[in-house]
Amino acid sequence: MTPSQLLGALAQVVDTLTRDEPDEAGYTRLLEAVQALFPCDATALLRLDGDTLRPLAVTGLSHDTLGRRFRLQDHPRLLTLLQRRGPTRLAADCQLPDPYDGLVEGRTGQLEVHDCMGCPLYVDDRPWGLLTLDALDPRAFGAVDLDLLEAFGRLAGTVVVAGERLSSLAQRAQREQQLARTLAEAPATLRPRDLIGRSPPMRHLQAEIDTVAATDLTVLISGETGVGKELVAQAIHARSHRAEQPLITLNCAALPDNLVESELFGHVRGAFTGAVRERCGKFELADGGTLLLDEIGELPMPVQAKLLRVLQSGQLQRLGSDREHHVDVRVLAATNRDLAAEVRAGRFRADLYHRLSAYPLTVPPLRARGRDVLLLAGGFLEENRVRLGLRGLRLAVDAQHSLLNQPWPGNVRELEHLIGRAALRALAEQPQRPRILTLHAHHLNLLLPSGTSPAALPAPINPAIEQAATRIGLRQAVDELQSRLIRAALARHAGNWATAARELRVDRANLRRLAGRLGLA
Repeated sequence: MTPSQLLGALAQVVDTLTRDEPDEAGYTRLLEAVQALFPCDATALLRLDGDTLRPLAVTGLSHDTLGRRFRLQDHPRLLTLLQRRGPTRLAADCQLPDPYDGLVEGRTGQLEVHDCMGCPLYVDDRPWGLLTLDALDPRAFGAVDLDLLEAFGRLAGTVVVAGERLSSLAQRAQREQQLARTLAEAPATLRPRDLIGRSPPMRHLQAEIDTVAATDLTVLISGETGVGKELVAQAIHARSHRAEQPLITLNCAALPDNLVESELFGHVRGAFTGAVRERCGKFELADGGTLLLDEIGELPMPVQAKLLRVLQSGQLQRLGSDREHHVDVRVLAATNRDLAAEVRAGRFRADLYHRLSAYPLTVPPLRARGRDVLLLAGGFLEENRVRLGLRGLRLAVDAQHSLLNQPWPGNVRELEHLIGRAALRALAEQPQRPRILTLHAHHLNLLLPSGTSPAALPAPINPAIEQAATRIGLRQAVDELQSRLIRAALARHAGNWATAARELRVDRANLRRLAGRLGLA
């Protein structure tokens, strides 16, 4: 080989470093440089994955070679080449079986006596893979300078390292762009709502969230449709050590069965019709953060098995790829189904169910949360006040009665939509745009429970009185209320007990006795 030919081949290798092209194209150019430097008929670049060599690029070998995996214990010839630090030329009469028998292009049957060389590639002083060269002429490599092959091997190692780093940077940039798009398409995650409620069921739920949020346990969030399971997931993520990382949500019920796997684990180019580019899935987008799998009960059974593997090992494979990716993701799952019943019916894997329910949480339905309905209504009233450009938006007493006595089959989501519709109805009735708008029961358009009349409904309790009764007891709270009412009536009537008694609709003598017991007279 002349110096100019040598420099040309090396320039081709160096040029590979500067090209923005897929890994396989760069590896093929590397092998083309090998063929320009050495008299070989077939070359292969193989990467070491554990105890297996995986072809990344080949020349002179059939295309299906790229789909093969060569276990070292089954291929002693490759093992011999890999175990020696420098390049090795095997004897022409070597009896070790050849992994490329029947794979050389243009030949059929067994590959008879030929010349074979190999050079292991090292990255950071660790074996990365193997470069193999084969020639049909058993004397082809007799004059080859092995030092040149070793130098080329070091250069090839530099090429693959640079290629992998560039590929890693490109994948990271792609992930960041895809993550940005995903978050932009989910504006609800940009303004998460608080979990509102003071009822005992909600206090218990908040305590459970505080307990599990600091861990990395998988949480199964169950509850009826519309109770706020996604808000519970947001609260868990916000109180965890992953709060600075993304919370990614995938609605398993919103995707066709044939796309769920791609959405979860990603795919490579050509994995299926329409897969024109490589794409990472929701697990990779959530790496370091939290992934919420909403409506987990809708996952197809084949995908359930793959999900279980990721939960157990953190390893996943993109659709159409045999390369594994490791992810660090905290998984939250939500469902309105009884997954235990689904397991008994054979529609959900028992092992996946037990894996997901490491810490089960149940979100109470709205009908079990008592006066929380008014607190939630307050939040929705404020949102609609801003949306409609009003100074105030409030509930009349009869509207409060109606809200407190509904079964709420649609739960919090139903309440949210109901308040929005009622605000529009009430505004449409006004001849002029008011500053403060009051919603009445007829604006809500709710049906009362069977057999209940509006007059029979209990009046809402003043929150201050309710809190006082909870703090100091019912009897003392009643005494304090009576004292305040008597003092106020006497003040309005300049201390006239007879007039104050008439206003309070009690006998004057009884009023004086009550005032004496309360220490007012």
